[in-house]
Formats: sequence, structure tokens, C-alpha cells
Amino acid sequence: MAVNNIELGDVVATAHDDAHATPSHSIARMREDSGSLSPIDCERKRLIHREESVRQQSDAFRGIRTRLIEMGGDSNFITLVCSVSPRSGGSFVSRNLATAFAFDESKTSLLIDCNLRYPNQHKALGVEPATGGLVDFLEHPSRGIASIMYPTGVPRLRMIPAGKARENSSEYFSSFRMRAVLDSLRCRYPDRYLFLDGPPVKGAPDARILSDLADFVVLVAGYGRDTPAAINQAVANFDPAKLAGVVFNESP
Repeated sequence: MAVNNIELGDVVATAHDDAHATPSHSIARMREDSGSLSPIDCERKRLIHREESVRQQSDAFRGIRTRLIEMGGDSNFITLVCSVSPRSGGSFVSRNLATAFAFDESKTSLLIDCNLRYPNQHKALGVEPATGGLVDFLEHPSRGIASIMYPTGVPRLRMIPAGKARENSSEYFSSFRMRAVLDSLRCRYPDRYLFLDGPPVKGAPDARILSDLADFVVLVAGYGRDTPAAINQAVANFDPAKLAGVVFNESP
């Protein structure tokens, strides 16, 4: 897979997720409480949209979406997106891939920022995490998962920010609670596809640990930045059966 020459730019929020809603109601509710960004706002935020001005970029992400759906079949799934090294564009790819899934009116997307050391999805999407994020929920589950799910301005796309930055992130990802949260988020609505924005492979074991929680892995390599040797070394961290492919990305 390749995503080259993508020159886009990052949305607004507050959270509400009806824990008692049935699967048939989930898409309708997400349509109601998420205001739509204009194409200009999307381009300012480096998000794909449906207009002709970003057709090449949108089609690139749709192509990755098709690849994942072919691998996943009829069931929804969890995809980990991580970069080979810092500043290779893993977060950029993860939020646009989640957006591409949200283009499909039969699907919803949930983007989860799992880069606990350097979280940035809430900034990129213009979300103010007033009621906390992933870490806050894992530490205090009594607050409820609905409190950390935020609209993004993209219909059918929500996000869970990382919350307070943490250095010891591995212990959160390897916990039983993290696995239980992801299982619950996926099983509650069969139309929901989860995207984990993971930290870079280089420098920490977090991406490998997160891959155990995911069905598929999309690896992002910085075009002209990451060497073939570095890419091969990163690929070796993941189960070959889970690796959907390597995206070559020119945008940080």
C-alpha cells in the first residue's frame, strides 16, 4: 500500500455515547450529535473529504479501507496504525483512515489515541478533552466510557484522546482492563470500526504490545525518511497474519 504526496492538514467536540442504544440506533445517533466540517475546515485540519480538491488523497485512503475490509470480511475489527519512526506520519494516516471508514454510511469509526507519551490527536482534531481520556478511564473506570468519547466534526467518527501523558504506557496496554475496554467498544455496535493510533515502533515496545490487541496492523513509513532496513526491522515486530501492509507517506 502507498499513500504518497498527501498534502492535507486536522476538528471540534464534547462527548456522548448512549450505553443503552441498540446497534440499529448507533449510526443515527452519531449523525445527530456530530456537526459536519466544511471542506475548507477539513483541509486546514489535514483531513480528507468528499470534494474533488483532495480526490487523489481520499482515494488512497479508500484503497487502504478496501484492503482491510477484504481481510476482515463481514465482521468489524480493530486496526493498529503505527509508524516506523517518529514524524513519519502515523497519526496523520490513522485519523484519515478512520475518516475514510466514516465515509461509508453503513459504518462508524472510533479513533483511539494510544500514544500515551506524546498524545496529539486531540490537538490535531481540535478536541478539548474536558472530561479526560483513555488513561483517565483506565485508572478510574467508574467514570464510564461515554465520558471520554468525543465527536470530531466528521459524521460517524468519534475519538478517545489519550488523556494525561504517561511514560510507563506499556503497563496500561498490557492490562486486562485495556483488553476488556476494546472488546466492549467493538462488540457494543457491529457497525463500529476501531483504529488505534499507536506510538512509533522504534524506541519502545508499545506498538508490539498494542498489536496483540488488534486484528490488523498498518505500518507507516516516512517516504524518503525510513530506510528499507528500518522498515524490515519494524515489520519483524508483528505477526505476519495481522500485517495489512506498509503505507509510504510523504506527509508528517
